[in-house]
Amino acid sequence: MAPSPLVPVILCGGTGTRLWPLSRASYPKQYWPLAGQGDDTLLQQTQLRLEGLPELAPPLLICNEDHRFIVAEQLRQIGVEPAGILLEPLGRNTAPAVAIAALQATASGADPLLLILAADHVINSPERFRATVAAGIPAAEAGRLVTFGIVPTAPETGYGYIEAAQPLDPAAPVPIARFVEKPDLATAEAFLATGRFTWNSGMFLFRASAILSELERLAPEVVSACRAALDQDSPDLEFLRLEREAFANCPNVALDVAVMEKTDRGAVLPLDADWSDVGSWGALWETGEQDAQGNVLRGRVISENSRNCYLRSEHRLVVGLGVEDLVVVETDDVVLVAHRDRAQEVKAIVGRLEREGAPESKAHRRIYRPWGHYDGVVEGDRWQVKKIEVKPGASLSLQMHHHRAEHWVVVKGTALVEKNGVEELVGENQSTYIPLGSRHRLRNPGKIPVELIEVQSGPYLGEDDIVRFEDRYGRTDVAAVN
Repeated sequence: MAPSPLVPVILCGGTGTRLWPLSRASYPKQYWPLAGQGDDTLLQQTQLRLEGLPELAPPLLICNEDHRFIVAEQLRQIGVEPAGILLEPLGRNTAPAVAIAALQATASGADPLLLILAADHVINSPERFRATVAAGIPAAEAGRLVTFGIVPTAPETGYGYIEAAQPLDPAAPVPIARFVEKPDLATAEAFLATGRFTWNSGMFLFRASAILSELERLAPEVVSACRAALDQDSPDLEFLRLEREAFANCPNVALDVAVMEKTDRGAVLPLDADWSDVGSWGALWETGEQDAQGNVLRGRVISENSRNCYLRSEHRLVVGLGVEDLVVVETDDVVLVAHRDRAQEVKAIVGRLEREGAPESKAHRRIYRPWGHYDGVVEGDRWQVKKIEVKPGASLSLQMHHHRAEHWVVVKGTALVEKNGVEELVGENQSTYIPLGSRHRLRNPGKIPVELIEVQSGPYLGEDDIVRFEDRYGRTDVAAVN
């Protein structure tokens, strides 16, 4: 019998507020390069570490519809053509996400193995990871629901645990006795002493038909809602948008709770591959590449006589001078300075900012769009300045504004500007004026990115003052830019 294809299912949900100010709702941690010294993001690393697995098929990705262009672009950057990018209109936890993936994977009559992965994990030993996945394939082929339990390195109280029904075997999955929620320290120490407990990683391997069968038996309402959402889906470029109302009827439940805690087909395979869910800045310091003084340095950073710090710069120079046990993270609009042992409390700061309506709680100054991105540079009363970058071959929508006029100054590349049906090329160090009410569009016909400075002026400068007439990305209604 020929081996089954192995389809990675990468779950890209979550906002990672404990890694604020870098991770925010508009651009969560899975889309940032957080681990190692390279530029690959956590999402990209999740896909790249799979290379070499047997019968590896193109991945299925499930993400928030607001992040769809980020996901597509990051896969394009690493040369991966996905089997599909499924868009959730709202978050509904891992059981619905897995159900959607299994239904989609079997829609054509196939029955592949599904490797369920989170997009925001760090695994520093990809070879050991691949070996463990390969060791779980025979059991998954035979109909077992395999979960990967992380071999504990300490009596952690922040993770759930899985107890094996017999001694753990790194070469083959063994039956699961039970799942245990986050324990207190004494209980966690007792767990480790038995040698039968692992941390619950949230990673799984099973045949698509096997997980669908158990979902139908143990959580039929999840499958029925997901099937309805898929039956009424709508293609959107290279994406598949789930029908909102049907998906909203789906219970918000984790796969562990819906299936794994109840099934008699579950099995656990220990994974010892230097894993972390990078749930805090302290965790990034622990798993990062430390210098001789115990510092993890990222970006434009100088450290002098500093010890055991995590220092990160995204833009400006950060200098650590004679400090210890700090987390310092600089972004375009926020600087976080925290004691390393208290850094995970930034979640409370995000909650406070949300209650105050502060934009820093959700978005960066850099906002990503399907055509590129823009950065808010400075703003005043009735005016603001943005820096815009448009990818080669990309185009903004044909649009107009009721309340603002715009001046564009091209500083790199050549832009093709359309105003009321008339086109003109605008090169470096040239400018053009977009009057209020003018139908206009900007294209990049060249081979390099176009960069321009946009000066907006008018009584209202909100992003919802856009009327679209034509748009290659399907955004032709009166709405905020998406």
